[in-house]
Amino acid sequence: MRLEFINNVREKDILGKSILTSEGQVLLKAGVKLNDNYINKLRKLGVFYLYVEDERLGDVEVEDEKLTELKQFTIKSMSNILADIHDCNGKKLMESLTDVEDMISYIIEIGDINKSLYDIKTYDNYTFIHSVDVCIMASFLGVSAGYDNYALNEIGVGAALHDVGKTKIPTSILNKKDKLTEEEFREIKKHPIYGSQLLKKNVSISNNIIKIVEQHHERVDGKGYPYGLSSKQIVPSAKLVCICDVYDAVSSDRCYRKKFRPNEAYELILSGSGSSFDQRMVSYFKNTFAIYPLGCCVKLSNGVEGYVIRQNRGFPDRPAVRVLYNSKTRETVPSFEVDLIKNTDLVVNSIV
Repeated sequence: MRLEFINNVREKDILGKSILTSEGQVLLKAGVKLNDNYINKLRKLGVFYLYVEDERLGDVEVEDEKLTELKQFTIKSMSNILADIHDCNGKKLMESLTDVEDMISYIIEIGDINKSLYDIKTYDNYTFIHSVDVCIMASFLGVSAGYDNYALNEIGVGAALHDVGKTKIPTSILNKKDKLTEEEFREIKKHPIYGSQLLKKNVSISNNIIKIVEQHHERVDGKGYPYGLSSKQIVPSAKLVCICDVYDAVSSDRCYRKKFRPNEAYELILSGSGSSFDQRMVSYFKNTFAIYPLGCCVKLSNGVEGYVIRQNRGFPDRPAVRVLYNSKTRETVPSFEVDLIKNTDLVVNSIV
């Protein structure tokens, strides 16, 4: 299947990957034949790209139905999780966290990021979607970093709860479209403290999970918040979640800005290595996640355009590309593949 910008999707295209609402419901299921009504509604919801089936790219698989189902359950559980935290109901919280832990366990089992990272997001209820996506990313990154299963569970739960303190911030500030005042921004920067305070009231939550929530906005150069901690003062799991939080945040639409393109978000993380982000964690990030999503159309430095069909581990900017048409005339040509690992004189110039 191929990844297509919404404006390039046509009637009768077949949806290749299910789209979830912010409440965890399936908005459109993979296999649905798209029409103008569906396409216009998706555009209004803020969906800018989606996967569609393409027989020329039939070997490009991006839908993992089991993970989609687990993600759906986890999103649905988030409201109960937050309520249980506020009520300090440890028993119910442990029950509510079961869906999160089941998803983490499945990620540990499959370890294949290409089936989960690039998902479709909508505007509404951003915090739930963002929290679950950060949980997924952090779990995959933790696997790559070599954490054991106990630590991976703490990392995943901490990532899912990292923004719990925002429930103490007025929605008028969280959803403000205009520039925040200095006072409003100071309040926003307190959400890690609020989150830590909430979790400390729940004896079932480990200290490491609390540290992740409290420190996920700290930076290794000491320029983060809320405490301005520097590298050795920040727990490693918080450094890991920090990277995933930033990457997913800038990859999503917000009320005050548009999302970054995948390569822009990726470069933001790499450029922050050693300053904003821990170098070792950025190295794991680079070896785990690729810059260009499977199925997306890219233009190479020789002018050829094609679709990413395979990632090369450890070389996030050098995927294998299948060329299907003449990039100048847009005429179909016999397909051929260009593996950028083998063709070192070529690079990806842009996403088309």
